[in-house]
Amino acid sequence: MTNLETTYGTLYLCATPIGNLEDMTPRAQRMLAEADLIAAEDTRHTLQLLNHFGIKGRLVRYDEHSKEKQGAYLLEQLLQGKSVALVSDAGFPGIADPGEALAKEAIAAGVRVVPVPGANAALCALIASGLPAYPFFFGGFLPKSKKNRREQLESWKYIPATMILYEAPHRIEEVLKDILDSWGDRPMAAARELTKLHEEFYRGNISGCLEWLAAGAARGEFCLVIGAGEAKAPGAEAELEPLDEVRQLIADGVDKKTALAQVAKKRKIPKRELYNQLISEGEEA
Repeated sequence: MTNLETTYGTLYLCATPIGNLEDMTPRAQRMLAEADLIAAEDTRHTLQLLNHFGIKGRLVRYDEHSKEKQGAYLLEQLLQGKSVALVSDAGFPGIADPGEALAKEAIAAGVRVVPVPGANAALCALIASGLPAYPFFFGGFLPKSKKNRREQLESWKYIPATMILYEAPHRIEEVLKDILDSWGDRPMAAARELTKLHEEFYRGNISGCLEWLAAGAARGEFCLVIGAGEAKAPGAEAELEPLDEVRQLIADGVDKKTALAQVAKKRKIPKRELYNQLISEGEEA
């Protein structure tokens, strides 16, 4: 029987620096220099990296917008015996980027897939956060839509693990406010500009982090490390927030006015307060 892995090429998943170029490993440099093709999210960004290390290579763009077409091309090259080094703009390819799809397709086709380790923002932030490093849950980027983000946060609320999230500077305050509303004021660390000249950590709690950001710290890409939620008792359901209970009743066919009245009476809160909350969430009451 022919060993397909000796006939096919190899897909190397090469980690690149997340800021400090000294974190580029000798092995990753060698893989990039020896590969027949280098697949990159942003070829201009990767070309700068290659030039810095004096590496010549044939660059192919592979990003979220081109992954279907380029993925098919790269897989064809692998099946023809070519070696492909896949990189992201920073850190590990396949973590919160389209590299995951190519690795999955290559494995399904019987192509050898080899990790080439290096820097990673999530793990760097975790080990320097001061929070328990095990177990941890990596959630990547939360949804951009407020509604979808709220639903995602609620579904993760009771995971009994340290939570790791990525976020962009222009959304960081809005996202943290949603996390505070959904999960409460948990202990957390926020890391920005990891391994770079202006690397900075905030360590405290979510409300304190919002104050830190308001003072002018919301610059650079962020990695958030947030304390674990309390696990629900077996078979127990988390109590809905008052507004969510109103929405649940409406979804079950209760008219909005009656739903507001029922929840207000049950929770012993003014109906007008619930009504105003509903309005503030951008929903018609």
